[in-house]
Amino acid sequence: MSDILVIAYLVGFAMIAGATFAFMWKMTTASLEALNQPIKRKVPAPHPEMEGVKYGEELLVFKQEEDEKELD
Repeated sequence: MSDILVIAYLVGFAMIAGATFAFMWKMTTASLEALNQPIKRKVPAPHPEMEGVKYGEELLVFKQEEDEKELD
């Protein structure tokens, strides 16, 4: 009876070890395939008040002029 139990244990251990190796192999290949794909970035929708404004366009410039009275 103990010989049959040992053989059953070894068969079960081999099945679990094989399934674990197959799972690790599949997860590794899936991870590497995911890393090889380009990153898709979502561009957020522009604010409603920003419609028609091009990227890089200056919206507001404030330049304070120096008064000659303050220099004295």
